[in-house]
Amino acid sequence: MADICKRSDDYSRWYQDVIAQAELAEASPVRGCMVIRPNGYAIWESMQRQLDDRFKELGHVNAYFPLLIPKSFLAKEAEHVEGFAKECAIVTHTRLRSVVKDGKPSVEPDPASKLEEELIIRPTSETVIWNQYRKWIMSYRDLPILINQWANVMRWEMRTRLFLRTTEFLWQEGHTAHATAAEALEETLQMLECYRWFAEDIMAMPVIVGKKTERERFAGAQETFSIEAMMQDNKALQAGTSHDLGQNFAKAFDVKFQNAEGSQDYVWASSWGVSTRLIGGLIMCHSDDKGLVLPPKVAQRKVVIVPIWRKDEEKEMVVAKAAELRDMLKPVAGLVHIDDRDKMRPGWKYGEWERKGIPIRIELGPRDIAEDVCVLATRHDGEKITVPLAELTQAVEANLERIQSDLFAAALERRTKNTHKLDTWDEFTQLYKNEGGFAYCHHCGDRDCEESIQNETKVTIRNIPLTAEAEEGTCIKCGKPSHKRVLFAQSY
Repeated sequence: MADICKRSDDYSRWYQDVIAQAELAEASPVRGCMVIRPNGYAIWESMQRQLDDRFKELGHVNAYFPLLIPKSFLAKEAEHVEGFAKECAIVTHTRLRSVVKDGKPSVEPDPASKLEEELIIRPTSETVIWNQYRKWIMSYRDLPILINQWANVMRWEMRTRLFLRTTEFLWQEGHTAHATAAEALEETLQMLECYRWFAEDIMAMPVIVGKKTERERFAGAQETFSIEAMMQDNKALQAGTSHDLGQNFAKAFDVKFQNAEGSQDYVWASSWGVSTRLIGGLIMCHSDDKGLVLPPKVAQRKVVIVPIWRKDEEKEMVVAKAAELRDMLKPVAGLVHIDDRDKMRPGWKYGEWERKGIPIRIELGPRDIAEDVCVLATRHDGEKITVPLAELTQAVEANLERIQSDLFAAALERRTKNTHKLDTWDEFTQLYKNEGGFAYCHHCGDRDCEESIQNETKVTIRNIPLTAEAEEGTCIKCGKPSHKRVLFAQSY
C-alpha cells in the first residue's frame, strides 16, 4: 500500500491520496466524472438517510423529475439561463449510426435522428419542476408544495476534483411553492438551519451561516443563503445553499393561484440543496496524514473488531467471542465489522482500518479473553485503553460521543485560530499571500469592487453572516462607507 502524502508537503495530493487509500472514489473514463466506490457511497447513504429523515420531519415529501429538460425551458428565466449557459451538456440526436473512418469502424450521430428541440441534461431542476407546478397549483388550498428529489445533475466543469467539483454529482434539491413571500422566506431560512444542524451536529464541521452578495447569488434567486466551512488548508468550502426565489420562476412559467381573497397572484418559491461535495468537506475537515477520519454520526461502520490468533485452534475461540461482542454492541454502534481474514498480520489490519477512518477499533486475543478484557483504540487521537468486556458497551458509547465532540472542537479551534478581523488593504493582501484563512472586513457592497478584489487576490466574499451586527466603517478595498463586516476567504 502506497504512503499518504503529508498535508504539509502537498495538500492537494494528500487529499487525493486519502480518497484512494480509503477507497472512496476514482476517476471515470469520462473526464470530470467519478466512480463512487462502496466505501464512499456508504458515507453518502448515511448522509442521505439522516437528511431525508429530517426533511420528512419538516413536512417534505420526495418525488422525481426528468433528467432531460427542453432547451426552451431554460431560456424562460433570463438570469437562470445566463448563470448556467456555459455549464450545460446538450442532447442533439437520439441514435448513432455505424461508419468507417480511416479504415476503422466508428459511430457518429445519425442525421435522421436530429431532435427538433434540443434537450439539456439538467444542471438543476427549477425549470422542469415549475413547468409541472403550473399544472398542480390552482388555489391557495393547493399550497404549500414541499417537494425534494434525490438525483444527479451535470455541470460541465473545466477544472475538476473528486467530490469537490465534478461534471456529474449526486445531490438533493428541494423545490417548494408558497402562497406568500413571508412563507417562502421562512422555508428558505428553515432549510438553511437544517443544513447548519447537519454540518455541525452530524458532520462535526463548524460553519458560518449567512447571505450571499448579489454577485454570488444563485441565478434566478431573489436571495441566496449559504453555510461556509473552513478546511485544514484555511480555504472555505460552500457546504450548502438555500434560495429565496421570490416569484421569478412562477412568472417565467405562468404559475398563478387564486388567493384567499379571490384574486390571482403568482406563487412564491424556494429551492435548496447539498451534494456529494459534503464528502469532500468531511475529508478535508477531519482527516490526517494517516488517512480518513470519520465522525461517528456519519460512519456507516462505527466499530471494527480485529480478532488476534497465532494458532488455528485459537481462531475459532476469538472469532466466536468477537461475534458475541458484535451482537452486544449493536444497540450503541449499529453495524460492527469483524475482520477475521486469514494470512494478514494484525498490524496490517490496524493500518487499513486507520486509512479507512473507522472511529473505533477493538483488538481481541486469547489472553484478553482469558482476562475478560479487550483493547479499545480510537482513530482520531490514537488513544488505546484496556476495557473489561462487561463494560465494553458503555465504553464504546462514551467514546463515540467523545470522538464526535472532539472532532467538532478541533475544527472550531482551528477556525478560530485562523479567523481575522482586518481593516486595511495591506493586512488583507499579506494574509492571503501567506497563510490565508477567514477575514471579517468591511465592504461597500459594490459589485465591481467585489470583482476587483477577486481578480487581484482570488479571494471572494463567502457570505454576509446573519449574526453580523451593524458597524460603521470603510471598505477594505475602495474606502467607501460600509455598514457591516462580511466574510472573505479563498475557496474551492
